[in-house]
Amino acid sequence: MSTKWPQGDITPNLPASVLGGSNISGVYTLDQLNRLNADFGPQMQRSLRFRSSASAYLNRTPSVAGNRQTWTWSAWIKLGVLGVNRTLFATPLSTAGGLTGTYVQIETNNTIWLSSSTNGTYQFLLNTTQVFRDPSAWYHIVAVADTNNATSTDRARIYINGSRVTALNSAAYPSSGALTYVNSTVEHNINRVLVDGTPQQYFDGYMAEVNFIDGQALTPSSFGATNATTGVWQPIFYTGAYGTNGFRLTFADNSALTTSSNVGLGKDFSPNGNYWTTNNISLTAGSTYDSMLDVPTNWTSGNPVQSRGNYAVLNAVASDGTTSNANLTVAWASGNSAKPSTIGMTSGKWYCEIYMDSVGTAALPGIIPSTMTPSAGYPGSGSGGYGYYYDGQKYNAGAGSAYGASYTTGNIISIAFDADAGSLTFYKNGVSQGVAFSSIPAGTWFFAAGHSGACTMSPNFGQRPFSYTPPTGFMPLNTQNLPSPTIFNGAGYMAATTYTGTGSSQTIANSAAFQPDLVWIKSRSAATDNKLTDSVRGATLALVSNSTAAETTDTTGLTAFNSSGFTLGTSTTYNNNAATYIAWQWKANGTAVSNTSGTITSQVSANPTAGFSVVTYTGTGANATVGHGLGVAPSLIILKYRNISSNWSVYHASVGNTGRLALNLTDAVNTSSTFWNNTSPTSTVFSLGSNFADTNTYVAYCFAAIAGYSAFGSYTGNGSADGPFVYLGFRPRFVLIKRSDVAENWVIVDTARNPYNAVTDWLFANTSDSTYTFSSPDILSNGFKLRNVGTGSNNSGSTYIYAAFAENPFKNSLAR
Repeated sequence: MSTKWPQGDITPNLPASVLGGSNISGVYTLDQLNRLNADFGPQMQRSLRFRSSASAYLNRTPSVAGNRQTWTWSAWIKLGVLGVNRTLFATPLSTAGGLTGTYVQIETNNTIWLSSSTNGTYQFLLNTTQVFRDPSAWYHIVAVADTNNATSTDRARIYINGSRVTALNSAAYPSSGALTYVNSTVEHNINRVLVDGTPQQYFDGYMAEVNFIDGQALTPSSFGATNATTGVWQPIFYTGAYGTNGFRLTFADNSALTTSSNVGLGKDFSPNGNYWTTNNISLTAGSTYDSMLDVPTNWTSGNPVQSRGNYAVLNAVASDGTTSNANLTVAWASGNSAKPSTIGMTSGKWYCEIYMDSVGTAALPGIIPSTMTPSAGYPGSGSGGYGYYYDGQKYNAGAGSAYGASYTTGNIISIAFDADAGSLTFYKNGVSQGVAFSSIPAGTWFFAAGHSGACTMSPNFGQRPFSYTPPTGFMPLNTQNLPSPTIFNGAGYMAATTYTGTGSSQTIANSAAFQPDLVWIKSRSAATDNKLTDSVRGATLALVSNSTAAETTDTTGLTAFNSSGFTLGTSTTYNNNAATYIAWQWKANGTAVSNTSGTITSQVSANPTAGFSVVTYTGTGANATVGHGLGVAPSLIILKYRNISSNWSVYHASVGNTGRLALNLTDAVNTSSTFWNNTSPTSTVFSLGSNFADTNTYVAYCFAAIAGYSAFGSYTGNGSADGPFVYLGFRPRFVLIKRSDVAENWVIVDTARNPYNAVTDWLFANTSDSTYTFSSPDILSNGFKLRNVGTGSNNSGSTYIYAAFAENPFKNSLAR
């Protein structure tokens, strides 16, 4: 059997060696097609933006009824406005005699509902415990009705990113054979619901590759697959039958709006021709244009200005300002701050345009650094960044100077940022105002809409057509154009593995099957020590992060390192029967080698790719340097005496080379040149001051920042449930947080213990306590968001340091 690459999508131009067969005129065997989908992801052309401010929606009324008992709805969505009721797919609801109708909806608290009811009695109701409030990337949602299923709890199902949702606040399942209102001959809506004829709850955001299958209860594997390289759930194209009322909306035909025929944005690319009417959707050039290149797959046809991928939008969970229009408009009534893009820029040449909806005397777009708190000021304020004020001045460090022309409402200000050269140029209505700044330091920068009073702006990062041609070599800001990471899947280098103790020897395997060189084990259910064992010191030799104790031999603790994990003995600290545990693991390079880069010869197992090394050495009784083997300067060093009782010593780049924290204590930063000899680590060595000028034995765990995999920095708390957003450039697997200005615990969260948001289970590196429950943070596709008020992670005005390790770089990441 052979088939065309699905209609409405670009035919791939890939070699026969990739396809496993011939490639003639775009005709492939079904096996080749599925291999293309699974290995590379489909080349989606477009998404459709739905602006709730415009009451945008699609509607269709089936002419004949389909299967009202069995159906599957699948869509890729990217969220815009958060925290309000948003309908994804619905039949009309009637309140007469009780609620009647069917819908898939995101509720005010950002949970997902799948509901069907008749006369006030739920046929089924699923309401997720997990919340969905990541506006920076795409989700895949599958809703299934299967009321004839013999298993009652399988008669209604929700899947997110390929996994079935089983954590439910509410769950009611239909009686066998119950009829839903989907596939009846009533108006069906995408992105709104009619309640007694009144439209409500318009979705704000983006949709791509919407499929409805009439008469089949499918799993996500019909629409997606896990990429073997990245470990990320990604789209594949559905190739099966659609049934009577089934449809496929790709939004690829943007030749027209669809009102009365199967053409344009509402075109059905299934064999059925079940087109949808577009309502309040715009194809008019400008900020209301709704046909977007923003899709959940990265690819380009050769022109980076037309590249597809996850595009930057305004970051709705960072700073203040009211976002709308799927996070491509922001408005402020007063104050001064910056609303950054969701993608940071560390290298390359980037271009965006910002439409001035309302300038007043306040508009100030530009760029801001990742080290700046966006709520602290506008681009170019005293806290950082560079901006272009409405009166023609350029701003940096809080000072303005003459630059270019003034601008007003209706103008377009373009920004061209060359991160490699450190150069920033602004344009007014396509006319260059000259280079504004030419010595911008290296780092992570964000395009930002900024203000010093009331104004409104609508950026375009390239997801819709630019009004002006970008300068040569400058690209739109999306994941396709980001540099390729050196680590595509963090699971191969850092693992967080949960397990249950048995009381008998057992082997624990991590998900990526690598031999760990550092294993940190903590009981979740009981008050036991944090145990750290590494391959350089050797199995059974343990240190305790919540203690000053010297190294001990635990013969029944971690007894061996294996090719895919480790083996445990019968110790109750590691393996008590029925107790639950977490094991955090990092990969170095196995057996240590001698390193003579420093004045002390060290034994080092180093993995420069992952920025991690285990170092052991013996002091010489004097100030010294020690080789770490990473090739770049470490940002985090965790140091411990092995042979005597002592506090742990932690160097963190955000604290500096005179600061030291103790991993076993709650203490604030202790400042002295005696720790690190007032010298920052280099690419080859770290320095020891007189505090460590002795002849004891040591172990040091050294970590360097690797783009897309690990990050070490600081943030300032705001004391609000709408807490700081911390940009990492990846979706984290593990986050360590410590308040550095006063005494507080070392907080550890991970996505193994909490596989969905919010991340509520906290453990502390400095105590033996079992799990504490808090309401924060959210783990997002590009960082983490604090959502609790508390001294441990978000006290107003307090400084916190962090260390984070990735599941996936943002280039490939999905929302969580």
